[in-house]
Amino acid sequence: MKKKVLFIVGSVNQTSQMHQISALLSDEYDCWFSQFYADSRLINWGIHQGWLDHTILAGKFRADAEAYLRSFQLNIDYRAVQNRYDLVVVCSDLIVPGAIQATKSLWVQEGMIDEVTWLTKAVKALRLPRYFSVGTSLNGSSNLCDVYCVASEGYKSFFTKMGTDAQKILVTGMPNFDNVKKFLTNDFPHRDYVMVATSDIRETFRTEDRPAFIREAIELAKGRQLLFKLHPNEVWERAEAEIRQIAPSDTLIFQQGNTNEMIANCAELVTQYSTVVYVGMALGKPVSSYFNLDELRQLTPLQNNGTSAENIARICRDFVAFTGPRKEFVKSYRYRSVLSDREHLSL
Repeated sequence: MKKKVLFIVGSVNQTSQMHQISALLSDEYDCWFSQFYADSRLINWGIHQGWLDHTILAGKFRADAEAYLRSFQLNIDYRAVQNRYDLVVVCSDLIVPGAIQATKSLWVQEGMIDEVTWLTKAVKALRLPRYFSVGTSLNGSSNLCDVYCVASEGYKSFFTKMGTDAQKILVTGMPNFDNVKKFLTNDFPHRDYVMVATSDIRETFRTEDRPAFIREAIELAKGRQLLFKLHPNEVWERAEAEIRQIAPSDTLIFQQGNTNEMIANCAELVTQYSTVVYVGMALGKPVSSYFNLDELRQLTPLQNNGTSAENIARICRDFVAFTGPRKEFVKSYRYRSVLSDREHLSL
């Protein structure tokens, strides 16, 4: 029988990344998918009450992810109850259920990590559950997974400082952000606008002065047309009404659509806490962010011609095949990227 690999998914971005990796493994392994879940009675009670619908544990995130999985006829095993798995590939280690901790596990970075705040530091210092930090500031820092696949050398340094063993961290690139030049060829009808990519700050229980941010974007635009791309998790009606009330009448507003193609066609990119700032940077666009831009340049994902999923799939194969104690895998593993192998063969 084929060995089984479980992919834990969350947002559509996280789900599509896991799908790319699984597609490279499906001939060899029996691949299954589960929405991000918890084995805590308290958290599951909160899900049942609807309090966590704006997180990847439930609500629209789960509905959209499972619709994506069904559209590709992929196997769904929510909460991993149908099978015993030889490897679990996770999109977040803010919560790591006991069954996953007892299995070979690999973490895949899916985007920008939220700002480290006083709350983040307090949660770490007091050893509280990581999700108490609110947002993703502690994602990738639990050190509970056996292997961590990250976007860049800058992120390897970041996660090491946050407490994850450097030996576990492999710089593979990040599947949805490793070949952004391909978005320059697109049929998005608008061009040369100032694009504003918002974040779901309020929906994830943090505070934001959205009217002030809109006014700041208008000032940065200096009379140029504005295009707002709202975060998919935002309350659409509220966000649209705020923009219409303050921004010029010709402002474009989108909640759906290919964000990367919109960035490729823009003259300047304005962001808050959004991974898409890396797309703008990689394409040479003038960018703004709530993060320090010099730090972001160090963190920008590798541009490896779209081979990150292949890199991660290779590690998955090698880890499943490894017969020693799983904690020993990273100590003996000699990782080589797919791109470096191709370049070596071309010499």
